Formats: sequence, C-alpha cells, structure tokens
Amino acid sequence: MSELEILEHGGGRRIAFRRRPGSGPTLLFLPGYMSDMDGGKAIALDAWAGGAGRAMVRFDYGGCGASEGDFAAQGLDDWLGDTLAAIDRLVDGPVLLVGSSMGGWLMLLAALARPEQVVGVIGIAPAPDFTSWGFSDEEKRIIRDNGRLEQPSPYGDEPYVTTRTFWESGERHLLLGGRIAVDCPVRLLHGQADTDVPWRNSLLLAERLRSADVQTILIKDGDHRLSRDQDIALLIRTVDGLLEHM
Repeated sequence: MSELEILEHGGGRRIAFRRRPGSGPTLLFLPGYMSDMDGGKAIALDAWAGGAGRAMVRFDYGGCGASEGDFAAQGLDDWLGDTLAAIDRLVDGPVLLVGSSMGGWLMLLAALARPEQVVGVIGIAPAPDFTSWGFSDEEKRIIRDNGRLEQPSPYGDEPYVTTRTFWESGERHLLLGGRIAVDCPVRLLHGQADTDVPWRNSLLLAERLRSADVQTILIKDGDHRLSRDQDIALLIRTVDGLLEHM
C-alpha cells in the first residue's frame, strides 16, 4: 500500500491521500457520502492498478477518513474543492475519474470544471442531485429547521447525518434538470436492486450527458454498494477497457 500523505490547499484544508506511480491516465477514486479511500472498491482498484502498472490516487474529503476537519461543517462545495485540488496538485497529465454514489456527482462537477484534464468518468451508482430527490418534503423541512437530519444507516452503527450546510450546497450544484456539458467517455454501473439510488437515475443521467460515448451497465441483482467480487471484477474490466482506448 502506498504511503499516507497530506495535501494542504485552499485556506488551510489538509486532506489525506495515497498516490501510486505508474502509466497514465491517472485513476482518481472519489468515495461516496460518509465513506473514505479505504473502502473495498477503492482498495481493490488500487491493487489492480499496482499489478497493471497504472497510476492511481485515492484521497479522503475534508472531515472524512484520515483527513482533517469537522464532518458536520462540510458542504459539497468543500469536497468539490478537495477533488479539484487532487486533480491539480496530485495528478500529472490526464485523469480518469471513478466516482461511487456521491462521488459520481463530484466526478461530473469536476469533469465540467476541468474538461481539458478529465478524459473519462466511471460512475458506480452515481447520485447527482440527491439533495433534491433523496429526501421527502418533511425531511427537507427538518434539515432546514433543525440544521441536521439523522437517519439509521444500513452500513454501520453510526447514523447517516445530513446537515443544512451540505444540503444547501448540494442544491447549488444540481445537474439533471438540463444538458450536462461533459464530452468525455462515460461509463455508468448501477444495480437494479439498489434501494438508495434508483437505477433509472443512471438512464436519465445518460440522456442528459452531452457526450456521445456513454454506456450504462445494469446489474440485475446488484445493490447500491456493488462491492461483491463479481461487481468489483466488472468495475475493473470497465476501467481496463476504457483505458485501453486512451
């Protein structure tokens, strides 16, 4: 495993990262909400990159994993800033973004912000605009009035926390209402047994993207995490196949 390092950027933000040298384009993994760079998919992809001689960077958003900061104070703007800093400061040359769930939202925003450098994006159950469609009107009222919403998490003992800071920042970055000016190759992987992000959202996303090179792969029995051995094997085949044409 590559050494844990710290990148300082933008107003003293300090984010933890691991960087693997190799041939480009560099793979940059973007975790989901309340996740980090040591999740199963990120580690498996990093191990594959090592064996294939591919460059890869993993990092934690501010307030997550090994990075400094208060999670409750973070917004999507902050994490987009962390993502762009990773692209600008940790990647030499073109980059292929792999985004899981919320990371799939950030990968699209980053591709819009860095079109010259981002040469492809791969979304795993991508969740753009989830602050809009992912909460009921009553839940949105609680977030606005109380400043936070806590919900049981199916993935651990810690509750799933959404703050007003994050929710409001997400509402400033909605994408699915119109054309998304991303022109690079796009691959979207989505499980049809996903109970967190409706798989039809990936079909809508594919329709909204301006790129002509968009493929949506549906896994009938796949859940939201897509972290089974066969799911990870599909992810690696998708990454490898896209890199072969770059």
